[in-house]
Amino acid sequence: MATNSLQSLHHHSFLRRHHPDAAPAAALKPTNPNSLSFSLSNNNNTTTTTTTSANTMITFSSLSPSTTSSSSSSSQTPTTTTTTTTTTTSEPISFDLLHQHLQAQNFRQADEETRRLLIALAGEAAEKRGYVFFSEVQFIAEADLKAIDELWRQYSDNKFGYSIQKKIWEKVNKDFTKFFIRVGWMKKLDTEMEQYNYRAFPTEFIWENGKETPVGHLPLTNALRGTQLLASILNHPAFEGMQDDDDDDNKQEEEVSKFGGGDDNGVLKTKPLSKSVLKTDYSF
Repeated sequence: MATNSLQSLHHHSFLRRHHPDAAPAAALKPTNPNSLSFSLSNNNNTTTTTTTSANTMITFSSLSPSTTSSSSSSSQTPTTTTTTTTTTTSEPISFDLLHQHLQAQNFRQADEETRRLLIALAGEAAEKRGYVFFSEVQFIAEADLKAIDELWRQYSDNKFGYSIQKKIWEKVNKDFTKFFIRVGWMKKLDTEMEQYNYRAFPTEFIWENGKETPVGHLPLTNALRGTQLLASILNHPAFEGMQDDDDDDNKQEEEVSKFGGGDDNGVLKTKPLSKSVLKTDYSF
């Protein structure tokens, strides 16, 4: 049986000489003739198997390249990759400054702060642009617009605010020319014919809550690009379903008498305005 094993070894040696391109599985080298111990080596590792003379069975063990590679890889220190995600959150809008200005009756500063708040509430694009598109008003939260309006009403005895302006606007059937006259954004010219012109910003507007200040005079809304922005604010869901109070109606009736009187329904009566006086853009 040992003879057969030696013949097998001789056969493998013969194949190695005649097939040099064939990758040998192993090379056997006798380490001790008495114990038939062989050293098994290949390109990747070396394993020695010893068999006693009484036991003629020879066993060989070797690690395949893939096993060696896997073993080598498993011995390496695992690499941990940590990904840090930075989340940027915009700071909440504060109405504190508006509250301070209104509480101190600084209506000019409060008007400027209201304009700044609308731009901030409309979104990043409006902030970069520096003004609000009418189409962006819909994205302003109801609670925010109500908060601004409530501050104006609180510190003006319900004389100023968007909700006050909306009531007046609806009283004149949403006619912006009549609305501008009603809230004092236009002034009557000293002419024989009844004519009105827009007030110059900021000197001709009224920045105090006096007896002569028209109801709804503040806050101002820039109509330089038309009346769509103001219409979007007044039509905002924040001001839906508002009902007139008796006190507000009385104040509005007093204002009607200043500009030529009104009919039984409180609708302002005005003569046709000269087109040469009315302009398509405004100074505020």
